[in-house]
Amino acid sequence: MSKPFYITTAIHYVNDVPHIGHIYENVTADVIARYRRMQGDDVFFLTGTDEHGQKIERTAAKKGLQPIELADQVVASHHANNARLGISNDDFIRTTQARHRDGVYEIIRRIRERNPDDIYHGEHSGWYCQSEEMFVPESQVADGKCPDGHPVEKTTERNYFFRLSRYTKPLLDFYRAHPDFVKPRGRFNEVIAFVESGLRDLSVSRTAIKWGIPFPGDEEHIIYVWLDALTNYISALGFGSSDLTRYEKYWPADVHLIGKDIVRFHAVYWPAFLMAAELPLPKSIVSHGFWLRDNVKISKSLGNVVRPDEIIERFGAEAFRYYLSREMVFGQDSNYSDESFFTRYNAELANGIGNTISRAVKMSETYFGGKTPPHSCDDNELKRAAEETIPSYLKEMDHYAFQRALDLVWKLLDAVNGYIVNREPWKMFKEQGQSEALSRVLWNSLEALRLAWTMVSPFMPKLSAEALRRLGAGDAAPNVGMLTWGVLPTNVPLIAGDALFPRIDFETYVAETKAEGAKVTEANPETKDDKKSDTTPATPADAAAEAPVEGAKITIDDFFRAELRVAQILEAENVPKSKKLIRMKVTTGDSDRQIVAGIATKYTPEELVGRKVVIVANLLPAKLMGIESNGMVLAASIDGEPSLIAVDPGVPNGTKVK
Repeated sequence: MSKPFYITTAIHYVNDVPHIGHIYENVTADVIARYRRMQGDDVFFLTGTDEHGQKIERTAAKKGLQPIELADQVVASHHANNARLGISNDDFIRTTQARHRDGVYEIIRRIRERNPDDIYHGEHSGWYCQSEEMFVPESQVADGKCPDGHPVEKTTERNYFFRLSRYTKPLLDFYRAHPDFVKPRGRFNEVIAFVESGLRDLSVSRTAIKWGIPFPGDEEHIIYVWLDALTNYISALGFGSSDLTRYEKYWPADVHLIGKDIVRFHAVYWPAFLMAAELPLPKSIVSHGFWLRDNVKISKSLGNVVRPDEIIERFGAEAFRYYLSREMVFGQDSNYSDESFFTRYNAELANGIGNTISRAVKMSETYFGGKTPPHSCDDNELKRAAEETIPSYLKEMDHYAFQRALDLVWKLLDAVNGYIVNREPWKMFKEQGQSEALSRVLWNSLEALRLAWTMVSPFMPKLSAEALRRLGAGDAAPNVGMLTWGVLPTNVPLIAGDALFPRIDFETYVAETKAEGAKVTEANPETKDDKKSDTTPATPADAAAEAPVEGAKITIDDFFRAELRVAQILEAENVPKSKKLIRMKVTTGDSDRQIVAGIATKYTPEELVGRKVVIVANLLPAKLMGIESNGMVLAASIDGEPSLIAVDPGVPNGTKVK
């Protein structure tokens, strides 16, 4: 029987257009939600926007808009962004909605009813940070700024206060009884230390703000943002309405997913409000780290915002979802760069999982009439690798260790690649035809890929569904029961489609995405003319003249002039009208190139795709039968037959050979 699972993101402040921080939090929550659905849970996933406060009031005025007009504009961008990224939220709460206002009024009513003196009228004077919507202690103000560098204002007001100081001991008792309440543990320790240092009563209304929910019974006051905004987690469930069905089913929340900068509000203030109202507390507060640029937190106010529209449009939303989960160690900070995204895209998606499925499906389609092989296999090294991977993957996903979970999947993919290279199915088909042994080898490869794509599905749901269809696994929604060896049917149609992750050369991408109007200049304009360099011959004739005679001794400097690198063959085809030449597209990780080699007497194009080889990367271009070749593939010659230099499949593309 399925059990309810409630996950929320922190509602995003509506003054901010969605950027990478919002995207990361929503994507991570979506990964968790999809994973829990795979486990059979009845998931309710909430996200939304916080739309009240002085900052939006002032921003709207500057733009000649009413606050709600500005809010509507930004909310529309959040909805569009979530749709583009495939965020599967079940609800989107806005703090300007009547249902939310009703929930806020109800929690205040309950606090006043159950603990009448917990909310009282008093005067407050202090430094107020408009950007963070909070009062800052005098000890944390430096040069007129809060700890995050935003300006503060000296403010004195008569406000309503919440008697937070009363909840010091109840909170500490709760923390001791629930040691996993805040994750990761280091942030929980910070929360405990903060509460142990003593809590001060908290202002829960403002009079200097007009844009917000009026305080019940005293409309000169506006309910302060944290009592207002935090209540969204229950107002979205119908708390404060006549229908409590959803609230009674899903509350308390299993996960509040938030940024590390707002842990205090969720782990101290929110539980104290709930205690005062005698309502259940959430089960866990899970905090993630920041995305940085040049080791500085990415934020709108600091002017270093990353809005990866170009990346998503060029490479796809699912590739970006994958990158966010693969690059960041959950809970820690991570530096963003287009180059790091590109490296993972080409190495792990285009050359990795994308190339492997294309290769395996194509061979099965060719050798078995467009269908999955007719014979399955229940005892092989890929089954053993998968059965080792799956329990570890599930454990890492349960602990939000997404990077480690994906690392396990990619180790399984490496095993699939190595299995194909070692078994040489192209050679088996050439020698044995549609043998049972060939069927088992290819079925094993497809089945391991089915398991890999199922594990990847929370991160890349649409592409995973497409990949599973191509593998012949059907259209069923991924579930934990699919993570069992032997599910892939035999003799069902396969689909060999276009590449799931088309490769794009990084240098080309950078050139095409230069800032508008920027002029691309030569790195060394003084060498632009046709001059010979100090180390590289300018023409093939020069190269021949400088080449050493066979058997002659060379110096170490001579040897190092040849740049030998590991490359992976992405595409291969016979050159028309030639019995020996094969045209190949290879990658060294950071760039692709075309190489023509005389190896067709020994190798078929099919068996070359995916193979790793050693190339001479700095060889001058040459034309063979009118086709330009940019490099040379190293091979031994045995009685005139080529034999390619073997490279361990685990060696990264671009590795220098020396």
